[in-house]
Amino acid sequence: MTTSETPLVRVLDATGQFTPSDAAEQYLPLIEAITDAELEQFYRDMVVIRAIDTQATNLQRQGQLALWPPSRGQEAAQVGSARAARPQDTIFPSYREHAVTRIRGVDPLDIIKLMRGVSHGGWDPSDPKNGNTRLYTLVLGSQALHATGYAMGIAFDGRSGTGDPERDEAVIAYYGDGASSQGDVHEAMVFAASYRTPEVFFLQNNHWAISVPVSTQSPVPLVQRSAGYGIPSIRVDGNDVLASYAVSRIALDEARSGKGPRAIEAVTYRLGAHTTSDDPTKYRGSAEEQSWADRDPIPRMRAFLEGRGASAAFFDDVEAEGADAAEDLRSRTVALGPPPASRMFDHVYSEPHPLIDEQRAWRDRYEASFEQTEGRA
Repeated sequence: MTTSETPLVRVLDATGQFTPSDAAEQYLPLIEAITDAELEQFYRDMVVIRAIDTQATNLQRQGQLALWPPSRGQEAAQVGSARAARPQDTIFPSYREHAVTRIRGVDPLDIIKLMRGVSHGGWDPSDPKNGNTRLYTLVLGSQALHATGYAMGIAFDGRSGTGDPERDEAVIAYYGDGASSQGDVHEAMVFAASYRTPEVFFLQNNHWAISVPVSTQSPVPLVQRSAGYGIPSIRVDGNDVLASYAVSRIALDEARSGKGPRAIEAVTYRLGAHTTSDDPTKYRGSAEEQSWADRDPIPRMRAFLEGRGASAAFFDDVEAEGADAAEDLRSRTVALGPPPASRMFDHVYSEPHPLIDEQRAWRDRYEASFEQTEGRA
């Protein structure tokens, strides 16, 4: 099946017009039930996280961070799916889900701490304020196995499929098109399908696995990979926040109710670099980038809201909130100070290790030698 033959769920076209695709028909009752306040919240989420993401990219360029993975262009896929999850659901992100983590309650500064080197995790997943959000995973695809194992535990414990939507739990695992080629992801799907886990595999197809295009990664649409394991799979316009919300809400409800795992391929685009150590001009052209910039999820949603009568005051307020959030992140980042060099020895092993102890002692002696030299001067 070619890409053109694969049904795509889309509600808003690139100009923000409400023009549902044939594949979107079944989701229209859910979409039409979304309140004006919720629609405006979707837009606010996307604008504010982009302001934070832009600030973090600038901070890395100015030497405040070792690395930053931009999420520019992927806001709709993330906001829609995150808003579709229920409070009791557990989130397994990769390393670019800045919108998802913020919606679930994670302080963006905790991601900054990880990228600055002052933390070896970022946040405490067991803290209720972090919304059952697991840590970022830089090892591609491994979070899919973690998610499947956790989802199996939910099923074994009887915490799903009871018929109580307010208590039944589900898991959502985020990964990219590059990670979809990792063995971990496929092993996770084997177990998920076999054990009928209450789980949603959410693939953000941003078209580039660093410098490798998705056309090289797979001769068929990526949605067919999960379908090959017998997992019901949906392809959605990942730049359409309404479509992303609807398909995620239904998929999570079905998984939570005991119908087994579901998979979503959100077709989006990474407008920025893979990370700040990457130069995308080396492998893709400006015409391609512009064609996707024309499908930017934020202007699309703004046009839709303007058509519904959203006020200029609302948009001004959202822009102000984004600017405030970005400036707050900057000031708190600078206040963190440099990462202590001693931190590199922590958490290398779960138990004390003589080699690590020896290296730590050497470093202490080395630092002390400078202090003695300065004292004699």
